[in-house]
Amino acid sequence: MNTDPGPDPGPGPGPGPDPGPESAPAVGGRRFEPDLRSMTRITLRPIASPMPLGFFTIAIASVMTGCLQLGVFDETARGAVAFTVLPAFVLQLLVSHLAFGARDVIAATLMAVFAGSWLPYALVMLTEAPDGLEVLGVFNLALLCFGTLMIAVTRPKRALWLVLVVSAPRWAATGLAGITGAEWLTRTSGALGLVVALVATYAAFALMLEDMRSEEVLPIGRSGPAHLAVEGDLSVQLRNLERQAGVRRTL
Repeated sequence: MNTDPGPDPGPGPGPGPDPGPESAPAVGGRRFEPDLRSMTRITLRPIASPMPLGFFTIAIASVMTGCLQLGVFDETARGAVAFTVLPAFVLQLLVSHLAFGARDVIAATLMAVFAGSWLPYALVMLTEAPDGLEVLGVFNLALLCFGTLMIAVTRPKRALWLVLVVSAPRWAATGLAGITGAEWLTRTSGALGLVVALVATYAAFALMLEDMRSEEVLPIGRSGPAHLAVEGDLSVQLRNLERQAGVRRTL
């Protein structure tokens, strides 16, 4: 090993330790980060699909509210129905949280909005707030606008799309019933609520069977990117991963 210290650097501090090849060069007073792509690892955590829970929650809550609107329960049962619907807020909020973690923004957004629809309904029914039904009517018409926009983008996810398609006329009937007080609209909304429950139950059951057997058992009707997400290989799942939220620097 060569121990020659080399020429005397002269007075004053020396040049300091060799910065090495990984150091960021300084150009014009600015420092630039080295290329970190070769050292970057993206870790994905598989989770169980929360969508069956979300759809079953929609079904149960829709049955309870539909029965109240159809007159199966007396008006004095509003508080009891509100208590049975209130857990739907918590469950669907949980489903939304898990769906965001699974990188499915459409399902997460839909479930979060459904969760947000059960909470005000339950609180208004429990507190018997003045003009509560009229306020809920306007709220349901606002949900109808949201649902219309979601229908336009969820067609490849046929289960979500179908639930929205049958929910939209119910939101319309509920909204108009709350504003006008028309009894026939309330009954119509109740009947549509049972239809929503049937469609949501089918979607939940089909997704559970698919998850258990790792193949489609009952037809769900996925198409486009939704079909590739289930039938495609791992390279399809990871395509454009570096541009997805949570990986890229900004939303």
